[in-house]
Amino acid sequence: MKCDLLIKDCSVMTPEFTIEDNRAIAIDGSRIVEIGPSAEMAAKYKPDETLSGKGKLCMPGLVDAHTHTCQQLLKGRTMDELPMIWSRILVPFEGNMNEADVRISAEMSCLEMIKSGTTAFADAGGVHMHQVAEAAVQSGMRAAITRSSIDIGDFLPDSMKQPLEQIIDNNEWLYRTYNGAGDDRVHIWFGIRQVMSCSPELIQAAAEKARQYNTGLHMHLAEHRDEVRYCLERYRKRPVEYLDSLGALGPNLLTAHNVVYSEHELEILKARGVKIVHCPRANFNSHGFPKTPRMVEMGISIGMGSDGASGSNLSLFDEMRVFRSGLHAYWGLPVFDPLVMPVNELLKMVTIGGARAMQLAHEIGTVETGKKADLILIDIDQPHITPTRILVNTIVESVTSRDVEDVVINGKIVMKNREVLTLDEERIMYESQTTMDAIARKAGI
Repeated sequence: MKCDLLIKDCSVMTPEFTIEDNRAIAIDGSRIVEIGPSAEMAAKYKPDETLSGKGKLCMPGLVDAHTHTCQQLLKGRTMDELPMIWSRILVPFEGNMNEADVRISAEMSCLEMIKSGTTAFADAGGVHMHQVAEAAVQSGMRAAITRSSIDIGDFLPDSMKQPLEQIIDNNEWLYRTYNGAGDDRVHIWFGIRQVMSCSPELIQAAAEKARQYNTGLHMHLAEHRDEVRYCLERYRKRPVEYLDSLGALGPNLLTAHNVVYSEHELEILKARGVKIVHCPRANFNSHGFPKTPRMVEMGISIGMGSDGASGSNLSLFDEMRVFRSGLHAYWGLPVFDPLVMPVNELLKMVTIGGARAMQLAHEIGTVETGKKADLILIDIDQPHITPTRILVNTIVESVTSRDVEDVVINGKIVMKNREVLTLDEERIMYESQTTMDAIARKAGI
């Protein structure tokens, strides 16, 4: 039987997070057509291309469910900075980027994500987002992209503000031009930057347009106490209550950060089917510890994001490790609960949880027959990984980005033996350095 690609002699992570050894995966077109014993599969299929999985674990590609590709060239800039970083540094930096700047920043983001095992990302929006869409198409990645949506905020530069009608018109143009691009890998969403920078009218308009186009809605929510105070002072409601009154909450809403919630707000989010995304390193550095154990208990869908590279990097393996340690220290140790954040829950967040946040759980997030072939192969034949008594535990605690050997997205090999096949790494590295310095000078930061 013919197939396009056969991954041979690998271990496979099942949807239940168990490990099956000596397996092969047959891929035809963009989908997994069969998973079975390696010897049987090799005899059954005649592939156009083979990929060796010897000494490797095949698992779902990681999903970065909240990032900022326009902030890639701020790497290392925001550590040891006083609040409010996003209004003092991040937004002014974005406001000084031209189209070429955005393109190289997005290419650099895609390059880093692929090399760290991320196959899909949700971008919260910036300027010139058509360039991000182009970079995603070029890289082979899967993406949910929106554009910056800011129409109010005395604390933000005027260069980043636009009238409501212009924001919506530009987002509709982006949707018409790029939704479904790259063999349907790129989807265009609508955006709400956050409640402090978007008028009630803009929030309602973005939510309505997302429903009209049957697409997603991406926003920052409950990131810090200033946001709660802002809503209480102006609207006599907490942020979730305020958004609910505007009709913005629903199963197509992806919310990033999610740190400062009341119990009542969590109940509303659960009832509306809102998708939660945590950004551990960004949250722990600036905002606090979310009520994630309670969210898991309630059955709320949770994904994980990097929040961009300005304060760290784009590795979701690093995010998992930091998240587990932070939640154990904050929620577990005081009550002697070592199971406050189980390994399987963390792995769900960076795979199927992120897929749910991107409205793609039916297509990606697990290694299963019939699903899209968005897969990564990790070199587990290394002293810091093997031997191990429980491999999934070791993945969370020990695997790094550099252990990712091969990446397959939509059935195509995008990285092989750590060489990215879709992007010119040498050019991107060089241009990123010169562009980084130029933008910083323009922004005065």
